[in-house]
Amino acid sequence: MSARILIVEDDENIAHMIEATLAIGGYTSEVCADGEAALIAILNKDYDLVLLDVMLPKIDGFTVFERKGAKQTPVIFLTAMGDVPSKVKGLRMGAEDYIVKPFEAVELLARVEVVLRRTQPGEKTLTYEGISVDVSRHYVVCNEQEITLTPKEFDLLVFFIRNIDIALTRERLLSAVWGYGYIGETRTVDTHIQQLRKKLNLHDALVTIPRLGYRLESPTVSA
Repeated sequence: MSARILIVEDDENIAHMIEATLAIGGYTSEVCADGEAALIAILNKDYDLVLLDVMLPKIDGFTVFERKGAKQTPVIFLTAMGDVPSKVKGLRMGAEDYIVKPFEAVELLARVEVVLRRTQPGEKTLTYEGISVDVSRHYVVCNEQEITLTPKEFDLLVFFIRNIDIALTRERLLSAVWGYGYIGETRTVDTHIQQLRKKLNLHDALVTIPRLGYRLESPTVSA
């Protein structure tokens, strides 16, 4: 099941951009345009993450955070207030992260993924056709044979299995596996893809999308 994320943003254009970005990541989302509506939603529904603007109509984001009380919903503040005291305040209150506008879509997705990995109980074992991945032990078996992967190859495989049938750009893969602050060539992704295909016999399943990136396709079903 994809993560459910609440977007609290009074700028309609920014809210739509965030919605579109999260959809690319395979997440479902809802939007609130003011702090009062956001607080009601947070207290009455269950979200995996809240993206919370600070400067909001009716109730500001910091107050929304305070009033949610014992509701342990992870929060990332999104704000144009980039001064250090505001950042420190947000983080000391217990927010997971603090992103200053304007931000790139790929950065937002990377930070969302980091928070969800930290706050959601992840699957201990992932499977894909003849491949079994023990996430906690960093152990991979393919057709009953142990396969040795480098740390980045392993993280890339896990990310693909968790995003089956989703077209993933090289930039998205770089941000998710190497970190949103990674500075390097996208050819790094291509090299690791080649190794995954070779080691796990994914030549047909891990397909190239011209001028975009890659997609791990759903397992074939035998008739």
